Amino acid sequence: MADSRVLGGRPEGLTSITLDDDLDPRARLVVVGNGMAGARFVEEVLERGGGEQFRITVFGDEPHGNYNRIMLSPVLAGESHEDEIVLNSHDWYADNGVTLRAGVRVERLDTAAKLVHAADGTGTPYDHLVLATGSYSFIPPVNGVRREDGDLLPGVYGFRTIDETREMLAATSRCRKAVVMGGGLLGLEAARALQGHGMQVELVHAMPHLMNAQLDAEAGAILKKSVESLGIGVHLDSLASEVLGSEHVEGVLLEDGRRLDCDLLVVAAGVRPHTDVAVRSGLEVERGIVVDDQLRTDDPDVYAIGECAQHRGSVYGLVAPAWEHATVLADVLTGTDPTAEYLGSRTATKLKVAGVDVATMGVNSPERDDDEFLVISEPKRGVHMSVVIRDDRLVGATLLGDTRKVAYLTQAFDRGSPLPEERIRLLVDLTDGKEEVGVADMPADSQVCNCNGVTKGAICGAVADGCGSVGAVMDRTRAGKGCGSCTSLVKQVVEWAADGDVAEDPAASYYVPGIPLAKPALMAAIREQDLRSVSAVFAALAPGGAEDAKSKMGLTSLLKTVWGVDLVPEKDGEFINDRVHANIQRDGTFSVVPQIKGGVTTPAQLKRIAEVAEKYEVPMVKITGGQRLDLLGVRKEDLPAVWDDLGMPSGYAYGKSFRTVKTCVGSDFCRFGLGDSTQLGIDLETRFQGIESPAKMKLAVVGCPRNCAEAYVKDVGVVAIGNGRWEVYVGGAAGASVRKGDLLATVDSPEAVIELTGRFLQYYRENANWLERTYDFVPRVGLERIRQVLLEDAEGIVADLDAGMQASIDAYRDPWGQDAREPATPGQFRSSLPLIPLPQVPVR
Repeated sequence: MADSRVLGGRPEGLTSITLDDDLDPRARLVVVGNGMAGARFVEEVLERGGGEQFRITVFGDEPHGNYNRIMLSPVLAGESHEDEIVLNSHDWYADNGVTLRAGVRVERLDTAAKLVHAADGTGTPYDHLVLATGSYSFIPPVNGVRREDGDLLPGVYGFRTIDETREMLAATSRCRKAVVMGGGLLGLEAARALQGHGMQVELVHAMPHLMNAQLDAEAGAILKKSVESLGIGVHLDSLASEVLGSEHVEGVLLEDGRRLDCDLLVVAAGVRPHTDVAVRSGLEVERGIVVDDQLRTDDPDVYAIGECAQHRGSVYGLVAPAWEHATVLADVLTGTDPTAEYLGSRTATKLKVAGVDVATMGVNSPERDDDEFLVISEPKRGVHMSVVIRDDRLVGATLLGDTRKVAYLTQAFDRGSPLPEERIRLLVDLTDGKEEVGVADMPADSQVCNCNGVTKGAICGAVADGCGSVGAVMDRTRAGKGCGSCTSLVKQVVEWAADGDVAEDPAASYYVPGIPLAKPALMAAIREQDLRSVSAVFAALAPGGAEDAKSKMGLTSLLKTVWGVDLVPEKDGEFINDRVHANIQRDGTFSVVPQIKGGVTTPAQLKRIAEVAEKYEVPMVKITGGQRLDLLGVRKEDLPAVWDDLGMPSGYAYGKSFRTVKTCVGSDFCRFGLGDSTQLGIDLETRFQGIESPAKMKLAVVGCPRNCAEAYVKDVGVVAIGNGRWEVYVGGAAGASVRKGDLLATVDSPEAVIELTGRFLQYYRENANWLERTYDFVPRVGLERIRQVLLEDAEGIVADLDAGMQASIDAYRDPWGQDAREPATPGQFRSSLPLIPLPQVPVR
């Protein structure tokens, strides 16, 4: 996230304006909204080379990166972890040169001055602006639902964001009864998820049947029975008149006088387009922000996409149209196709609602007298199927409880293909169990993934190009990357295209996704072909020579391991942390951690750190978990001067590298000490400082098995056991995963510890996957195998491991040293948001 502070403090009102470097010729593209539409648009622009055309800034109300909002229901149900639904992390934006203003709300646009006014008092200029503000949860104005200050009554939640989902998950551990207000898709999913946590759930819906926007009355009635069979109470044609409780929700009073007790209330009563910014900016707004066929508003430099946009009178609440918007607008703005137009969407969805399969497309009931309407309804089986035919074309379908015909119907709906004379064949298999149209019979232009518009032909093309697994095909084509409901069909098409020869997932064996080689083969090719830069690796080894942004950081790390100082550096192949040798924080500033070996410092060092903190107005100085001092909140442009004034080496609190060695007091002062852990820790950190690796490496040395420095849960942990002997543990973890390290060996001297540590680290560096920590690497390879290789030289490579590590040690250069003070590129230490004070307006 970019730094939005005003130098010297921020008075009330707008006091600063963000200015771009006058030397940068790229146009300024600002996206307001970091949801699924806004982030997808940025991806589409970058895929078209837009990073060379535009300086891109993205504003998002939420402090997070971009995530798949469709998958909040599985997160609430506990079926998925929130990490699994992340689409674009903060690092992704930084790695792609996109400035992310996460957690910064935009108040209005000054379209005359082409300026974005944010709630934090800053102004950001633009040449082109895209509104992707999405929609918000509608909270009906029911008595008691809000407190006097306007906030929701505690215990009342919307269901729109990951933060709301987290709060509900936390509440399930202390709440017993829930009421869900709203019987649409989100309400049903919330009800099912909460019930799965052992809660008693009542569902209140204002309309006569469930999912009334997608289903007709008959299908809604069958869905009601299915939901009630799960133990969820359903109250239709019911409105809430009051939410009960003063300090916390206690229940809901219905208009007919019934009271439903609850200690958790979820309001899922629909969404409304988020048009506030457009209204305050003077843009044309009806139900949504009015746009033309190129998604342009009535201001020629402002566009709108996604759920906030109203096109030809329609506002879409589905992800597929939003992504179609993103594709068209990216074509227009990048010049890929300046005449591209969006002409509306034909919506089709396949979902699992409260455990029931549902598929809908187009209209769900006849609208003209000559429409044909075919219905098969089996309430006892929980099945309802219907189709609407107009002018011999399928214009709508609903499948509830039995979606086996969805592929055939979707093909007919999308392509307008001829329908059978016997209309019953649309819903019923009359061919002795054989599908009317199976995967083999689907035309190549049949759409398989509605969210991303991926056809059968595109999937088959990916298989023909070498994608032999479902995961590889999904990565290549994006099929199944939206709501995920088409995954089974994607798998069927892949299996058919591959003639049943589907691999587990070859990409899983690649070191980086853009180079189809496992790590040993990749390293061998790099050495044999003398490839010393990331671009050279892509040119020689990538399919078609294509560069892949997701692969650059892993390749840079690997090349540093192979070539050391002989690497040809390319800054676009590094994480932002590696580019500036400091750790970016959520507000866009950086943390600086000087090296304090073994946690041992001096009064002179402490004094120097304190003076630097005062001089540069560092907001926080903190002792880290690795026994060092962290200066938090350093501005990017101040980094070289801070290093210079500190006069201390880098502590490597940022890179995928050797980090720190934590120590206890050891034998010099501790009455329990069995070995000089402090000196051994210092010696280990001195020898391996800054060594590049696939993931960060943390070490610890303790002077006795009391484990004061937590050596048992480090990547390498060393424990003194007396009589000059030391135990060396590997593969420990104490973060999100907790794992006690495995005992690799017991050695009889500090020198032997250092030698064995170097061999293990080098073996890990040469064989671990990119970003694979030792706590995953050790179990994967196997402790016994590692012992055979390192202790018995079973592969005859110990001498090579020692030499490889020594070469990296010899190549070490402190990144905070004098040779790094001058920027490698003009923008290396340039502020992301150079702020200047505006002239003060006289107050009369």
